[in-house]
Amino acid sequence: MGKRSLLALKTALHLACGLPLVYLYLAVNSGAAGGDPVQYLIHFLGMGILHTLAATLLVSPLARWRRWPALMRVRRLLGLWCFTYAALHLGAFLVFDLLMDWSLLAGEILKRPYITVGMVAFVILLALAVTSPKAMQRKLGRRWQSLHRWVYLVAILGPVHFWWSVKSGNWEPALYLAGFLLLLAMRRPKLSWPRIGFRRLGADSKG
Repeated sequence: MGKRSLLALKTALHLACGLPLVYLYLAVNSGAAGGDPVQYLIHFLGMGILHTLAATLLVSPLARWRRWPALMRVRRLLGLWCFTYAALHLGAFLVFDLLMDWSLLAGEILKRPYITVGMVAFVILLALAVTSPKAMQRKLGRRWQSLHRWVYLVAILGPVHFWWSVKSGNWEPALYLAGFLLLLAMRRPKLSWPRIGFRRLGADSKG
């Protein structure tokens, strides 16, 4: 993959990840978000997390299958978009549902398991976003790869958060959970994240 092709791919991915936010803004402001625009907003952003996370996890197997090692260079881009959607999702919940009441947020985290799971996933994504620059990768060395394998846990927590948050009709979250389990099964030899940092540090940088 040449530089132009890579640039074109990155541009397409930025558009694919960013344009839904433009649509969301227009839908909310035009009244097309239904009778409960707040829940529409929060749900839309939550789905954005799952979609960008799935795209991030698809990069490695697709790069191996198509023998496009340069494709790995878009994984950070997708991961940062995933964190962007997660930050907006949490921000929308805090601003519109809780009216910026931080004490109420703390209470919700302790009281509602689906919010607890969601916050754990967000903290992991925050840690991955903060350590995503190449300077941090060099600074952390082998520990960087160990840390970033915790994205596999997010791939489980995200669909579980979705499942527990819906009041009825669990078929959709079940499909997402099955899809993420399939993505994790595709990289089964690397699924040693419970031991990461304690027994063996992985040296493979492909994720």
